[in-house]
Order: sequence, then C-alpha cells, then structure tokens
Amino acid sequence: MLLIVGAIAVLAAPWIMRRRGVGKDWVHGTLLVTGVSPRPDGVEGEQYVTITGVINGPTVNEYTVYARLALDVASWPTMGQLFPVMYSPGNPEKWAFAPQEPSHEPQQPPPPPAT
Repeated sequence: MLLIVGAIAVLAAPWIMRRRGVGKDWVHGTLLVTGVSPRPDGVEGEQYVTITGVINGPTVNEYTVYARLALDVASWPTMGQLFPVMYSPGNPEKWAFAPQEPSHEPQQPPPPPAT
C-alpha cells in the first residue's frame, strides 16, 4: 500500500507544481559571466559547460551563482558576457536563461532564383 501511495506522489508532483505556478513569479535580471569551463576542441553539438557569474536584478545585486548546463559548442559563453536571465526572487540560486524574444523586424523576401 505504501508503495502505491509513493508511486502516485511521484507521478502527481510535476502536475501539482505546474498548478502552483512554479516559475511564474520569477523576475528578469542579467547574468555577468565571471568564469566558464574551457570550450572543447573538435566537438560539435551540445556539451556540458560550467558557468560562474553574478546576477543583478530588481531584488539582488551581484548575487554569485554557479551552474552546470548543456549548451551548444557553437554558442559557448565567454568571460565578461552578459545574458538576460530569470530567477526566483525568493531564491536566486534558481535561475534560467530568459527566453529569446521573437524578432519583430519584417522579413525580407528571398531573392529570385538565378536563371
């Protein structure tokens, strides 16, 4: 019986967290990269990178964070780079890169095919 209750709790936890709105109260800030693991040579695709940085935002000032993330080698971060992030105002250790805003620039039509 205890096993069944545990299985139900494990399956229901993500649903309950979504219903509570976890992450919806996060605020925008910026991450200044102060340390980054070396970029792997001769590798393509996603690889793990370790980032150290400071978050500045409406509720924190130079709050030091550390994370290990899977990122594309082609867009490897560098020291001194600024990234828009979102973080929990109650616990800035919970942070994520901010979603990219869709471009509002009008798209150029493709050039006519050469004949």
